[in-house]
Amino acid sequence: MISVDPPGDQRQSVAKTSRKRPSPESEIFERQARICKSFANSTRLRILDCLGKRDWVASELQTELGISKANLSQHVAILKAAGIVGTRREGKQVYFSLLMPEVKSACRLIRDVLRAQILNGQRLTL
Repeated sequence: MISVDPPGDQRQSVAKTSRKRPSPESEIFERQARICKSFANSTRLRILDCLGKRDWVASELQTELGISKANLSQHVAILKAAGIVGTRREGKQVYFSLLMPEVKSACRLIRDVLRAQILNGQRLTL
């Protein structure tokens, strides 16, 4: 008896369809990890702090933060990929805005925890 394996692509598609779908809770943790990863930079946190107050023209935000246009662009791209920041163009101006107002509350909560740790003399060891 001769056995013939299906071509590699067919074998892979069978394996993909037989996998379990991740639970909604699992997907939430994955998304949370991606968003938290986008927060893992002090410049991006400063951008979020500014955008939590109002929309900013790119050049004004660049001046406020004291960073280059290229640096701002890189950080905003990461925040946009996470679905946190949006852009709109009005004439020659590009505006940045916070798409998720809840992010402002989340960042404030984390800062409150850190302030409490500092007041209690706790050190952050990572």
